[in-house]
Order: sequence, then structure tokens, then C-alpha cells
Amino acid sequence: MDTTLHDPLVGQLLDGRYRVDARIAVGGMATVYRAVDTRLDRVLALKVMHPTLAADASFVERFIREAKSVARLAHPNVVQVFDQGTDGSYVYLAMEYIAGCTLRDVLRERGALQPRAALDILEPVLAALGAAHRAGFVHRDMKPENVLIGDDGRVKVADFGLVRAVDTVTNTTGAVLGTVSYLAPEQIEDGTADTRVDVYACGVVLYEMLTGNKPHHGDSPAQVIYQHLNEDVPPPSAAVPGLPLELDELVASATARNPELRPHDAVALLAEVLEARGALTTEQLDAVPPRAIAAAHDNAEDRTSVIPRPVPANPVDGDAVLNRTSRFESPAPEPRRRPERARRGLLALALAALVVFGVGTGVWYINSGQFTKVPPLLAKTEAEARARLKRAGLEVRRVEHAYSDTVERGTVISTDPAAGARIRSNDSVTLTLSEGPETVRVPDLKGLPLNEAQDRLKKDGLVAGMVTDAFSEDVPKGQVIGTDPGAGTQRHGGSAIALTVSKGAPVDVPDVTGASIDEATTQLQDAGLQVKIAGTQVTSEFDAGKVARQSPDGGKQAGEGDTVTLTISKGREMVDVPDVVGDKVDDAKKALQAAGFQVEEDRGLLGLFGDTVKSQSVKGGQKAPKGSTITIQIR
Repeated sequence: MDTTLHDPLVGQLLDGRYRVDARIAVGGMATVYRAVDTRLDRVLALKVMHPTLAADASFVERFIREAKSVARLAHPNVVQVFDQGTDGSYVYLAMEYIAGCTLRDVLRERGALQPRAALDILEPVLAALGAAHRAGFVHRDMKPENVLIGDDGRVKVADFGLVRAVDTVTNTTGAVLGTVSYLAPEQIEDGTADTRVDVYACGVVLYEMLTGNKPHHGDSPAQVIYQHLNEDVPPPSAAVPGLPLELDELVASATARNPELRPHDAVALLAEVLEARGALTTEQLDAVPPRAIAAAHDNAEDRTSVIPRPVPANPVDGDAVLNRTSRFESPAPEPRRRPERARRGLLALALAALVVFGVGTGVWYINSGQFTKVPPLLAKTEAEARARLKRAGLEVRRVEHAYSDTVERGTVISTDPAAGARIRSNDSVTLTLSEGPETVRVPDLKGLPLNEAQDRLKKDGLVAGMVTDAFSEDVPKGQVIGTDPGAGTQRHGGSAIALTVSKGAPVDVPDVTGASIDEATTQLQDAGLQVKIAGTQVTSEFDAGKVARQSPDGGKQAGEGDTVTLTISKGREMVDVPDVVGDKVDDAKKALQAAGFQVEEDRGLLGLFGDTVKSQSVKGGQKAPKGSTITIQIR
């Protein structure tokens, strides 16, 4: 059933620019559409927030803020964010459109993957996460639904940064149980989420790719959560006998329940993956999982979630993707025939009958004789690519070269036209071969202003990453103290470089609370600090016009030239004085103290043994500063 017929956005022009053509995915936070940017005439994915979430102003604010941050994360394995906007009640993101499928689709179709295919998917995922981690981002929701595999074989990670605005742990829908399956123990226990939660999730995803199943199962999210907290992820070889020890160790390292025992970020895990791959033989990498055939015929939804639920028309929780099979060429069993495939089979049979009987033969002959499709050539050597093109009746137009962080040197990165494109027979194709990773020497940026340092990194083919402030006695405020990695280090082009910027020499902030504005300003300026007066005043223990509080506080350190904000007192809070004349002494003291006053007793000679209040220093019903002292005379 085509559910897009009932979607009010399909066919509409959103924000005067984006023509919505079809609904292609529905997730817990948003609906994804295929759309056309009418200004630039390009196909893209439009992610529109669900109306119930769009009504929450704080959620929308975080959605927009984090989308802007992620848009600055440029990496070939990250789904790009092009634009963000609102149109009436619709809040949307315009994103890169990926024609292909998700890793979840591949696992449903095939079950367990060969080790080579699993690592071929994991490595670009880790490359994307590594770039994000070095730039200060944590994904927080890594799962197969967020790994997209294009028709040309490219692997991309989706939904960076946007998951922080959604409470995925407390939701109890079946879709969320799939997310719960990838949560690190510390996310569950105390809500902390640094780069190591992504490492943990990638370890679970690797286990699932190698075995076709998730490591933890239960009838409810609570049962799965309990296992995350109390049970180690089992070695994949326990489910698929014969898997090498190196893969067991890789999963164990990434999914250690103690985050201190995991690789500290995706870059470190990628290094372990490359090391493990190098230790495996060709036979081990290409071994067909013995359970792959059985897994491929299991109910796909049973592997995705342990909560039975109705299956939506487009059960994809991720960014724009067409529901096609993967282009990976590892052997896979024939999937169960579905109703739509059966219908396509009948249609093909009818078309064959027409051809046999000569109906439409001319069109069929022209289309089949003059046109073909560019075969997939990703990761093929030049010789293999030329041979495959020759078998398809095509020639090589020219060979170009480009750097690549993920494709092996000497093998194909891309083709022009792209794989799957319709092309005339005997036409030619341009091959782009990998030169391997581009390495760039980190420049010496010490002493440069931050904006100049960022420009220099961009010019040298690097990316400015996280910026940290630190005190420095010898580097002026606002200038770069150093980088991580340090100057002279070789890094891949596009790598994020963290910068440490000087806050200036440390200055001890004097405590000026209780002083007048002029006195406080003089003291702070003499210490090398700037002064700002807050726009509002507060009641305090200090007299009106005195400094009630300051930020930063006295005794703390600040950089030379930093600003100290002063909040001025409007005097003490005036409160009503209770009338306690004639009351017993203890009762009178309790009443006055409850109103916020200090109490002193005046007994004199005649009141030494008295127990009744004769008079009070401030009459009952009058106002006095809160915290001031009321004297009671006792008789």
C-alpha cells in the first residue's frame, strides 16, 4: 500500500523551495521525504520533525542548534546537512539523499555477513565517528538504522548530534528496544555519554554483523538493559563457530562494560580493526558464516526487535534511503520471496510472453541493444575494472587519481558515470583510482590568533576541531598555545586538529563584595580585569548601592583582561516584625527567628527571673531588615 497518498506534505512546496515528491521513511523523531530543491535543481532528503515534537520550543531550539553544529562536520562518510528551516508548523532539515539501503536492511536480508564485508562496513563508520570525535561530537545513537549503504557501495553515518534531544531510554515502543540494544552501561546507569559510548555501540553492531543477531535479548527493554549492566557481550564465535579469535577480541575490547577498558574513541577502535584485519588470512576474511542461510530465512522483525508490533509501510528509522539490497558482493543466500517480488515475477513473465509473441520487440531490442548500465567497480583494481567494463561492452575514457581515507591505494574510488547509470553500449567511463590517504603535516600555529589559525588549517587541508582555553604566562590572550596532535605530526587530509587558546596570564580575582561600585571597580581594574555592572539588583545583607555578588567569585582565577560582572545590592529585604509583647520568652524568640530576625534579651536587674516580654526594640507591625537584631526586654 502506498502510504504517501495520504501524506499531506507529498506534492507540496515546503518553504517556497523544496518540492516534496514522496515519503520514504518514518522514525521516532521525524518523517523523511524525497524532495527536489527547486533553486538548485537537485534531489535531496527532507527530514521533517513530527508535529508533536515541533510544538516543544525547547526541543526545536536544540534541534536547530545541533543541526548547525553537525552541518560543519564535513566528512565523506557522514550524511551532509545542507539547510535547516521552518514553514508554519513544519520544522525540517535538508540533507544529502543516499540512494541505497541501511545496514538494518542488509542484516534483515542476509543475516550474518562475512568478516570481510563486516569490516568493510565498520571501517568507514569508524572513520566518520573518528572525525566527529576529534571535532568534539558524540553520536550517542549508533545502530544499523543509522548506517547507510549507497548503490555505489559508499557507507555513510546519519543522525549526528540530533539524538540528544530525544529520550530514547524511557520510551517503551518496539522501535526503541532496537535503540536500547546499543546503549552503553554508563548511558543507562547515570546518563553520561562520551566518545566511548559510540565505541560500545559499534562493538554491538560488529557482533550483529558477524552473527546476524543482537548479543542481548529480552521480552522488554528492562530485560535488555539488565543484561547490558550485568553481562558481557559474548564472543561472536560462540554463535558462529570458526570465527577467528581476533574478531572475538575486537568485540570484547569495544564492548567492555567498564568504559576505561574500551578504546577511548573511534579512531583508536579503527586502529584495532585495521590490526585485526591484517592478522586475518584471506580464507578467514571470506569465510561464509555457517548460520547465514538459516538467519536469512528468519523473520527479519524478530531480529530487529523482541516486542511484536505492527510493521509500518516504511519501517526505516534513519535518513533518506531507498529500500534496495546492498551492493556488497560477498555471497548471500537467496532471500525469502515477498509478495511484491512475486508480482514483479508475474510481470516479468508477462513481458517475456509479449517478447516471445513479437509484441513490443522493437522497443525491447532498441533498449537492450543500445544501452547498458555501468557495473559496480568500487574497490576493484584498474585491471579488474577494465576487464569488467569490457565484458559490459564499455571502454575506459581516462583514469584519474584522488586521495581516499577508506579505499585501498590503486583501487577504484568512483566512476563517471556512476555505478548503475544507464549508458550507451560502447560508450566510455572515467575511472578514479585511490592514492590512499592524503597526509598533511600539522602546521605550527603557536602565537596565531584563533581565526588565523583556523584559516591556516583549512588552507593546509585540515579541519579546526575542539577549542580549549588555558592560562598562559607567555602567549597573549586569544592566541594559540598549541595543537593536538602537535606541530609537525602527519595526519590524513580533513583530520580535525584540536586547538588550545590562551586566556592570558592568570589573575587572582579580588573579593569586592560589600564594597561600593567605585571601590570595586578600582580594585578589579588594578588587577588587570574589566568590570561590567549587571542590569538587575538584588536584596542582600549589604547596604543598598554596595556589591552584593560577583562573577567570577573572589579568590578564583581569570585571564588578564577578562570581565568580572558585579551585581549591586538594593539593601536588605524588609519584613514585618511580629508583636511579641506579653508573650513568654521562648515563644517570642521562636516567632522572631521564624520571621528572619536575630534576637537579644535585655533582662536588667528586675528581669533576671522573669519569663514575659515587657517590650521590643522594633514595635510589632513595623518593618525591619531581614537578618537584623530585635532586642526584647523581659520582666
